Amino acid sequence: MLCCVLLLLLAGCCAFEDHHGHETAQQYSNEWVVRLEGGPEVAEILALQLGYEFLGSVKGFPDTYRMLKPDHPTLHKRAFPRLTQRLARDARVVWAEQQFVKHRVKRDFIQLLDGAGVPAPVSRLKRADLEVPSQRIERLFNDELWDQEWYLQDTRTRPDLPKLDLHVLPLYKQGVTGRGVRVVVLDDGIEYNHDDLRDNYDPEISYDANDEDDDPTPRYDEALTNAHGTRCAGEIAMSANNRKCGVGVAFNAKVGGIRLLDGMVNDRVEGTALGYAFDKVDIYSASWGPNDDGKTVEGPGRLAQEALERGISQGRGGKGSIFVWASGNGGSRGDNCNCDGYIGSVYTLSIGSASQQGQFPWYGERCAATMAATYSSGAYSDQMIATTDLRNTCTIRHTGTSASAPLAAGIIALALEVNPDLTWRDVQHLVMWTAEYAPLSDNSGWQRNAAGSWINTRFGFGLMNAHGLVTAASNWTAVPPKSICTVPALPLKNSTILYGIRSEVVFNTDGCEGKAEEIRFLEHVEVLTNVAYTVRGALEMHLTSPSGTRVQLLSPRQRDQSDKGFVNWKFMSVLSWGEQPRGTWVLDIIDEVGPQRNQGTLFSFTLVLHGTRDRPAYMSNGPRRYNQDYNRVHKKTAYANQDIPTLNEIRSLKDDGVLDWSDLVGLPVAVRRVAAL
Repeated sequence: MLCCVLLLLLAGCCAFEDHHGHETAQQYSNEWVVRLEGGPEVAEILALQLGYEFLGSVKGFPDTYRMLKPDHPTLHKRAFPRLTQRLARDARVVWAEQQFVKHRVKRDFIQLLDGAGVPAPVSRLKRADLEVPSQRIERLFNDELWDQEWYLQDTRTRPDLPKLDLHVLPLYKQGVTGRGVRVVVLDDGIEYNHDDLRDNYDPEISYDANDEDDDPTPRYDEALTNAHGTRCAGEIAMSANNRKCGVGVAFNAKVGGIRLLDGMVNDRVEGTALGYAFDKVDIYSASWGPNDDGKTVEGPGRLAQEALERGISQGRGGKGSIFVWASGNGGSRGDNCNCDGYIGSVYTLSIGSASQQGQFPWYGERCAATMAATYSSGAYSDQMIATTDLRNTCTIRHTGTSASAPLAAGIIALALEVNPDLTWRDVQHLVMWTAEYAPLSDNSGWQRNAAGSWINTRFGFGLMNAHGLVTAASNWTAVPPKSICTVPALPLKNSTILYGIRSEVVFNTDGCEGKAEEIRFLEHVEVLTNVAYTVRGALEMHLTSPSGTRVQLLSPRQRDQSDKGFVNWKFMSVLSWGEQPRGTWVLDIIDEVGPQRNQGTLFSFTLVLHGTRDRPAYMSNGPRRYNQDYNRVHKKTAYANQDIPTLNEIRSLKDDGVLDWSDLVGLPVAVRRVAAL
């Protein structure tokens, strides 16, 4: 019976196909989205003929229209497949979909247990004496919460402590502040008249996808339910030296807001938001996603996926939009961010969290799709993130991976200022190549992949290093064109899965050698998976590369009791980045959780390799050489040493054969060659 269910799903006759959210959908609306040929006049005639009200075009999507069925309930617990099929049968229709409500969670407020109340009071750590004289810091920024922004400055009292900041101050000394870069926060709105945001607010890239107008002002209530977007925006672009709140990472960047989380969210709303002003926006920052409840498996719908693909192919004049995504807060519920299709997309850059003490936070999710980490809240004794809040106020209590993604977006904005020609793939390579292992090295789970990079499913490639990333970006050679090599699995020896017995899926590949799709240097690796199983959450999966790097693609999720399995679901890993793909890949699948009566069937599997045929220039001198003394780097040099190069000097650096890429990410080198650390 289980096999029959999955076969039906694979045939496309069931609503659960491809995990677009139908599995957990509880409310279907009376709105349909239809793509057809012939233009709006034909669409309007079709709507009239079939008893729909024509609502016009879907913003940002050619030949795509909204139709409302007025004689059906506004919301209903069941879909109406008969109506969808009737629309799709028309020769002019390319596809038709009934819209349904998607449950989306903001990744800030965190509960230890379902239904738990207000978090315990936070005990503030006193700001430590800085290596830099305090009066010098005060002259740098007079903003009231500057001394609470521990993640932007070095507050250690002892040199043996790990480095606890993102290394941005040397960039400000060089004049790098995000000027000319446009960042949009996809969220519940933005209080753009806030004293600390209004000077950097960009109305041209702002929109309300819930109410369909140009005003993204959040809806106010007593509980400040919709403060999330304003808080995220402040982290990126709070104005500096205005005595209000704090300092944004890219405090001269422009910031916009797209309101989509304060109303009914469906695929049309998400697609509109993700694709809005793609010709103007440089970076989209998203700190939300499907439910982090440890039992949801969901990815972007049709329009949202199309918006992501259009963004990376057409955004920023063809260089590609940068989509930064918070990895999720479901750690306490045993969630795995590879069950979130936004995190598992090759088009997004997933960011996790580290606490003030350099630890993996209790809410963090582990997965092979996470690229890097920035700071956020941790234990109750750790400080949180300072930023803007509703009603022109400030807060020092922003939390979760929600707070980590905007910090990453701000750092990337600094890089785009010094090198606006970076492509979306260049940015991912830069994050991978410059992230630091040392500040987080006390955490378990670190290993070195065959390309020489430290990797961890908790933190990806490590903590983002703003100075290292921006310095490398200033002299960056664009990565070679991308190839995609698709590899079917070898015939299965046994397609039955049983409790306690390890199953293997094997892929042999030459990396598409000699073909246009040839790959010698890996980027993302995806495994397209079709599995039927009685308890989906009992499954665990690991992928081993030909070079021997073994990474966990899926951890057991005890709350996931679904019998729906995985249907055309892509598990993604970035942790083999830089390795060569040729040889045997092994996907092993096992249930060690139970109950013992669990069973299932393996169906089709496809390995999808992303990468380049030619070696990226930054790898020409071999593997990454880590600065083992990175934890000893203080800000004293950044302000006491007047020989630090300016931004123009950094931009004019030439590789004379002596300059090594490792010099650009943290090793001390000659003054006037790279900024002293």
